[in-house]
Amino acid sequence: MPADSDAGSGPAAAAPRPALPRTWRPFGVRAMGIVLVISLYGLCGFSWFAFDDETRAKFTGFEKGTLIFFGVLILVLVHALIRSRVEARPEGLVVVNGYRRRDLAWEQVLAVRLPPGAPWVTLDLADGTAVPAMGIQASDGGRAKAAARELRAIVAAPPTP
Repeated sequence: MPADSDAGSGPAAAAPRPALPRTWRPFGVRAMGIVLVISLYGLCGFSWFAFDDETRAKFTGFEKGTLIFFGVLILVLVHALIRSRVEARPEGLVVVNGYRRRDLAWEQVLAVRLPPGAPWVTLDLADGTAVPAMGIQASDGGRAKAAARELRAIVAAPPTP
């Protein structure tokens, strides 16, 4: 484990290996994404119906289409963020970052890192590459550190399918 990683120290730092399957999702990002979308759509809807008929009639079809396009774009981007997750299963690890999914065998994952200042967990793979695991966000604080320790415990003693 790298020296700059959140390894904890002492007996309290060793997390017990959780039962599988186990899924980790970011709490803060999901909460803020949902609040953002509801607030934005609510504000836009309220504003639209607060306009009088004359003001609404001034919007062209192109302008309405542009507003709808950006509304859908924001929804798609927020959905990509809030669907991120890390799933530990007996047969391997599933990492979903936005709309990309990676299925990793336990033998491929060498280390789980959450260095100070990093936005999310990074998985070091046997082929020398690293995969971000956005399902465990450092902004979740202690919850993220506990999740990294749990995942580290599983990687240290991977299950046999």
